[in-house]
Amino acid sequence: MAEKNLKGLLLHTLKDVYFAEHEILKALPQMAQAAQSAELKQAFETHRAQTEQQIGRLDDVFALLNEKPAGVPCKAIQGILAEGQEVMEEFADGPALDAGLIAAAQAVEHYEIARYGALRSWAELASLDDAADLLDETLAEEKETDALLTKLAEDQANVESA
Repeated sequence: MAEKNLKGLLLHTLKDVYFAEHEILKALPQMAQAAQSAELKQAFETHRAQTEQQIGRLDDVFALLNEKPAGVPCKAIQGILAEGQEVMEEFADGPALDAGLIAAAQAVEHYEIARYGALRSWAELASLDDAADLLDETLAEEKETDALLTKLAEDQANVESA
C-alpha cells in the first residue's frame, strides 16, 4: 500500500503524469496532422520532441526516488484528449479547426502546468532538490508552450475562424 504522506502523494502524482505524458506523446502526431496552419503543425511537432525529453526527465525523477518508472491511468488526461479528438472529428476541414485544436492543446498544457507545479513544490518540501529542478525545467517548457499556443490563437487561428 502506498504511503499516505507527501512522498506517497508525490509518487502517485508522478505516476499519473508519467501516464499522461505517454498519452500526450501518442496524440501529438495526430494533432499535428490535423492542424491546418504550418505554424501550428510545427508547434505540435516541437512539443512532441519536448514531450520525449520530459518523459526522460520523469525517468530521472523516478531514479532519484529509487522507484521504477511506471504510470497509473489518468482519467483526467484521457478525458481532455478525448475532447480534442472530438474537435478534430467535428471541425475537420473547417475554419475553426485550428482554434479548436489550440484550445484542446491548452487544456492539456494547463493540466500539465498544474501537475508539474504541485510536483515541484512537493519535491522542494521533501528536500528533493535535484527532482525539483527537473520538474521545474518541464514546468517552464509547459508554460512556454502554453504562451506559444495563446499567441497562435490570438494572432491567427481565432481570427481566421471568426
